[in-house]
Amino acid sequence: MGRYIIRRLIQAVFVLIVISAITFFLFWATPANPALLICGKNCNAETVAQVNATYGFDKPLIVQYGQYMQGLVSPGGRTIGSEGSERNCPWPCFGESYQNGIPVWNSIKDAFPSTLWLAVGAAVLWLVAGVLLGLIAALRKGKFIDKFSVGLALFGVSFPTIVFGYLLLFLFIVKLDWIPFPDTANAALFTVGPVKWLQFYILPWMTLALVYAALYTRLTRANMIDTMNEDYIRTARAKGLDERTVVFKHGLRSALTPIVTIFGLDVGGLLGGAVITEQIFSITGLGKFSIDSVLSNDLPAIMGVVLFAAIFVVIANIIVDVLYAVIDPRVRLA
Repeated sequence: MGRYIIRRLIQAVFVLIVISAITFFLFWATPANPALLICGKNCNAETVAQVNATYGFDKPLIVQYGQYMQGLVSPGGRTIGSEGSERNCPWPCFGESYQNGIPVWNSIKDAFPSTLWLAVGAAVLWLVAGVLLGLIAALRKGKFIDKFSVGLALFGVSFPTIVFGYLLLFLFIVKLDWIPFPDTANAALFTVGPVKWLQFYILPWMTLALVYAALYTRLTRANMIDTMNEDYIRTARAKGLDERTVVFKHGLRSALTPIVTIFGLDVGGLLGGAVITEQIFSITGLGKFSIDSVLSNDLPAIMGVVLFAAIFVVIANIIVDVLYAVIDPRVRLA
């Protein structure tokens, strides 16, 4: 297992390098000129030349990419700026934003807590609700609770996130006035108090959990129905094991394997930003930060968000592979 984890970590590094290279060179394939974006409307040839020298745009792309990667792998970071205005960018150096000159890593650190709480809270809701409904539906196949769960899952899958989010916002904040309008400045802070903190996140959690819980309900139901028809389940019952042990220890444990895979990827992806939900509820997280970066063609910010999100997806894949061996003994034997 140790050798396997090390091998996966090496593969993860290679994947991140490939992602960074693709993102970097795709940006330069667009017709937008970053020097013109930086200097604004009052640009002239002299100003553009100065911007190119300051940000290193006048160097070959492979050199620019090498300098960028140096800031990510070197403990000392890298030196940015033109001659006479050089300054050190500490590790991890994602560069400075073209729009405001703020280090990208600082912006990511400020935005990440909001995205973290959003992803973790929603993940707990959809995992518990989805697995529980799917399990009940599988054990009561063909009965009312099964049809109700399948219908609810179909509704959740069919309902667009943006529509459900605005519906919750209008109903609970505007119409009923049960929840105050979100205070985006203190979204990730516990210092506002647990009640206000919960009030801010409960609707975004519900918005994300509806869609994901619907998928997990259908997946859990299908896996449990298949698993409960396996020969080893019939053997366990023939040995006299009680139904609870058969369902939870032998049935559900085996059925959770594909669910763990999807759960790891979903959470890893959300940690890179839930774009639609963050926009609806004005959450200043990585999703909103990434949209603003793309709209302004801010390469350092785009690169930073893409790599940051990719790291979580890669780590989630590794954790899922390790959990396979914990959940399913057959994986350990293989």
